[in-house]
Amino acid sequence: MAGVNTMEKKLAEYKCDTNEAICLKLVRFPEDIEDDGTTFHPEYSHQIFGDDEVAFGYKGLQIQLFYSAGNLSTLFKVKYSSKVTETFDCVEPDDVEGKIREIVPAGFTCNTDDFISLLEKDANFKPFGTLLHTYTVHNEEAGELTYQIHKADITCPGFQEYHERLQTFLMWFIETASFIDADDDRWDFFLVFEKYNKDGETLYATVGYMTVYNYYVYPDKTRPRVSQMLILPPFQGEGHGAQLLEAVHRFYCSLPKVQDITAEDPSENYVKLRDYVLVKLCQGLPSFAADKLHLGFSADMIKEAQDKLKINKKHARRVYEILRLRATDMSDEEKAREYRLEVKKRLFGPYRKNQRELAKMRKCLRPEELVSHMGQMDTQTQHEELEKSYQVVVEDYRRIIERLASQA
Repeated sequence: MAGVNTMEKKLAEYKCDTNEAICLKLVRFPEDIEDDGTTFHPEYSHQIFGDDEVAFGYKGLQIQLFYSAGNLSTLFKVKYSSKVTETFDCVEPDDVEGKIREIVPAGFTCNTDDFISLLEKDANFKPFGTLLHTYTVHNEEAGELTYQIHKADITCPGFQEYHERLQTFLMWFIETASFIDADDDRWDFFLVFEKYNKDGETLYATVGYMTVYNYYVYPDKTRPRVSQMLILPPFQGEGHGAQLLEAVHRFYCSLPKVQDITAEDPSENYVKLRDYVLVKLCQGLPSFAADKLHLGFSADMIKEAQDKLKINKKHARRVYEILRLRATDMSDEEKAREYRLEVKKRLFGPYRKNQRELAKMRKCLRPEELVSHMGQMDTQTQHEELEKSYQVVVEDYRRIIERLASQA
């Protein structure tokens, strides 16, 4: 038994955390290849390496996926200091290379010199599609940096191959990501690029992107639905997500056939970003003026948000709550109470639905089955949960208001 435990301990030394082992890099200059400061790692690797996010069979495992900054030409290497088969018989390591090859499209190189040759060709890379928006971001080291947002589709020459390389990042940074059927002409692609100089030439680096699917709505409308959105880690926290979402929203607002703009299974962070962008867009609308907010959420707000900005009723309601909070003196007990009741009225909706369902259950469930559901009817518990939800919502709203104030 002691021998078995000793063997297990020795084999455990050949387990590697794949989130640490995978080394990603966006390469602009040849010297970036050996610069650890330009390396970043995945947030997730479970879709490739299982829920434990572990690769077995190697010590010092390093999976290098380096991309040229513009065209995303790819260098793929697997390195390790030792392999389990070199020490133990009849123990097979995981096929790490095979797993990566399943998601990285053909055309990559495993040779650094060949990758450097591909890197030189990045000087010829130009953004795909139509330019929608240009903006600048101040960087303490580099000064004013210029970024562009382009709209592309699958008909752009070379775009399909580029997109296949770009979407590999989804596996590492979106928990439930999946690749899309880009051949469907209902997909729109929105890309963010940074302009930078190299040896006196203007080059472009990939910053992030968004995919949007245009659903048909009877009889003659479409409903664009955001599917995936990713700002690559080296560029996160600089406001690119808000710039991208606002540019996309403005693009669809200009199309008469668009009914409204939605998102597919949005993450919590996406919802917060969307709230910020929609408030920024709506705050200048007459129906959302400060003197109208205390009168409550109105039909005029719903109509104007829908007609002018393609914002549906549910999202317009959140915009109203944020703007009303900004216009409310929360140190005034009466005004604070009115605001709290207004928000809780919306938050209570799911509880009311739950109570209706429980009322139906009484008619069809046996007494012992009903008991298991009775906890949900505890009004005191509901009250506490409602108050907790309200506090979370208001805290999120305050952060959005602070961000708006800092951008003013």
